[in-house]
Amino acid sequence: MHKSQIFFYLLSAFIFGVFTASFLDFSARIFLILIIIGISAIVLSGFKNKLIILAGFLILAFTTGGARFNFFNNYSGSFDDFVGQEVVLRGYVDSEPEIDGSNQRFVFVSDSNRILVTISSYPRYKFGDTLEIRGELRLPQNFTDFDYVTYLKKDDIRTVLFFPGIEKYNGELKLSFQKNIKPSLYKNIFAIKDMFQRAVNLSIAEPNASFINGILLGSRQNIPDELKDAFKSTGTTHILAISGYNIMIISEAVLLGLIFFVRRKIAFWMSVAVIFLFVIMTGASASVVRAAVMGLLLSFAHGYGRLYDQKNSIILAGAVMIWFNPFVLVFDIGFQLSFAAVLGLIYLYPWLDYKAHKLSELGGMKELVLMTLSAQVAVAPLLIYYFGGFSPISLPANILILPFVPVAMLLGFIAGLVGMISVSLGQLVGYLAWAVTTYQIGIVRYLSL
Repeated sequence: MHKSQIFFYLLSAFIFGVFTASFLDFSARIFLILIIIGISAIVLSGFKNKLIILAGFLILAFTTGGARFNFFNNYSGSFDDFVGQEVVLRGYVDSEPEIDGSNQRFVFVSDSNRILVTISSYPRYKFGDTLEIRGELRLPQNFTDFDYVTYLKKDDIRTVLFFPGIEKYNGELKLSFQKNIKPSLYKNIFAIKDMFQRAVNLSIAEPNASFINGILLGSRQNIPDELKDAFKSTGTTHILAISGYNIMIISEAVLLGLIFFVRRKIAFWMSVAVIFLFVIMTGASASVVRAAVMGLLLSFAHGYGRLYDQKNSIILAGAVMIWFNPFVLVFDIGFQLSFAAVLGLIYLYPWLDYKAHKLSELGGMKELVLMTLSAQVAVAPLLIYYFGGFSPISLPANILILPFVPVAMLLGFIAGLVGMISVSLGQLVGYLAWAVTTYQIGIVRYLSL
């Protein structure tokens, strides 16, 4: 058996261990038994029977995955002992506040603990604001049909505060160098993001501006509810969620635009630079960074040439991300969509391209349509599971809309950047972005009837 195959099997066993532990409660005794079985298989084989040795290491890899999940799941923050008590915390806002009607929610970091804070929508707070918060610390509770506790654990949030007293804190926070530099750095990043969103809003009419901010930055709160419902009923909601697929679209759009002027490999690395800019503009949250890793892997597979061992590269990237946060495997929809899109592009796209080799390239449109179809078919089972039953209009809706998403994102991105300099120039580009997104929104609304 080739070493690359062994490597693939070991990583698969680790991931399967994480997956199994996500649904089954493994005790320390079970882990100990598995470790003894794995080591015994290796030793009793006399180090001669390769299959038995491999089986032993696979058991150990599986056990490692399960143990890693249990450790991450059972980790207790230093504030857990204060649950149910009134506390006074000093720290900083560690996320862009999310406005929901008359309330706003944000992640608050204090002494390395991440706490979800819910308060009234005014006054508005920003990323990096240093605050002193006084309130009763609580544990999150599950909804009837939603595992809210696990959903928050995915982002390392284990406690919540509802409507605490808040005051601005002007003193110095005792943070490590890494945590001390993050608030000031990210505060500037979000300031640029706010400028960009305002430029888009001034350059493009609504609801198109909110749609562009949604597909570019994941900001969906200003999209009208009726339009959100239309996206849901046509199976195109995923367009508004930042995932590796969105990032792949940006990279591919830049790549296809640059290959006419520079060599393909140079164009690829220029598209990588654009991805880094995109990650910064979205605030570089953990979910976006994970999506960027998958999107770059996908773009590398398609734009830079075939990977030496595609399946090993994909599973290694997935295993590394799962090691750092085991919850992403089962509880992070964006990770799953990104992973599925990668698999679709690498394995399904070549087959579709071979079957459609007699069709005209149509200036690169055939490639874009086939890529869209490959990714869409691959993620379809997940979309059906998470966003409701299968809609017979989902596939035609995606085929009609997705090929124009790169154009809409590129024009919207340019309109925002130019609009930050000159509103008039931004509006010139914005007319083009408005025309493309009007077509997309029109298709979604028409097919949702």
